Amino acid sequence: MIDEKLIAKITAEVLRRLNAAGTPISSGTGTVSRRLQAGDGVLPDLTAPESKAEITLEHMVNRDLMEQMKRKTPARIGIGSAGPRMNTRTYLTLRADHAGARDAVFRDVDEALLREMGLFTVQSLCTSRNEHPTRPDLGRQLSEDTRRELRSKCQMNPQVQVYAADGLSSQAVDMNLRDILPALMDGLQDYGISTGTPFFMRFGRVPAMDAVSEYLGAEVTCVLLGERPGLATANSMSAYIAYKAAVGMTEARRTVVSNIHSGGIPAVEAGAHIAGLLKTILERKQSGVDLQL
Repeated sequence: MIDEKLIAKITAEVLRRLNAAGTPISSGTGTVSRRLQAGDGVLPDLTAPESKAEITLEHMVNRDLMEQMKRKTPARIGIGSAGPRMNTRTYLTLRADHAGARDAVFRDVDEALLREMGLFTVQSLCTSRNEHPTRPDLGRQLSEDTRRELRSKCQMNPQVQVYAADGLSSQAVDMNLRDILPALMDGLQDYGISTGTPFFMRFGRVPAMDAVSEYLGAEVTCVLLGERPGLATANSMSAYIAYKAAVGMTEARRTVVSNIHSGGIPAVEAGAHIAGLLKTILERKQSGVDLQL
């Protein structure tokens, strides 16, 4: 077993000796301009925005233009190299982002958040966190226990049924649900649209909404789902919406609002937008490619 306290102690001692000797820490193509603090043994957070904004490329023709580009995209541009490979700083940032993406998939949604939002929890046919990413077919189906619980706790035949699901990023639910769900439900109420009882589905995939729609008799169903994390962000949520969704229907019948996170569409703004979109879908009785906006 890895002794984290021992590793932290060794790291602190190495940094102390390097700083005492005046030795800069190499970044592959140059040196880190800010020396690490000796004593606490804490390395800079390589996933922090200010760390990712740093340009490690040397010998630029136009640094101002590169800085403008960095401000407009989360893509890995302006990075240096060590021979044919990435420099150490860039490689460590890449590994840190990859670790964050894995964490987003394999952790659970915060139970305290679900209690705060007043959501009860049901589960797809998946039985474990490890099974969830490997059996998407089970994540699309509802167990008999889930069906009974939905029937006992949910309003039947609503105009709009809204629920949340972890999908492939529980972190996206943690980061966005507190803002998007109230904005969405308040917007629907303002439009005079009747809504079903919101809930949370663990190990849920997008097509599980078809089974939910059929079982609850919803006219329109909307699931707020954590998207597969990338190396730019693990916090992205999407809203998948369908008019009279049915098991086995084509994906072309879904309308999607994606890129909901702090660096994309803010959650509150997305909630208000989705409410208006749901109103339009109800009026036109269409969704997906049939819906011309």
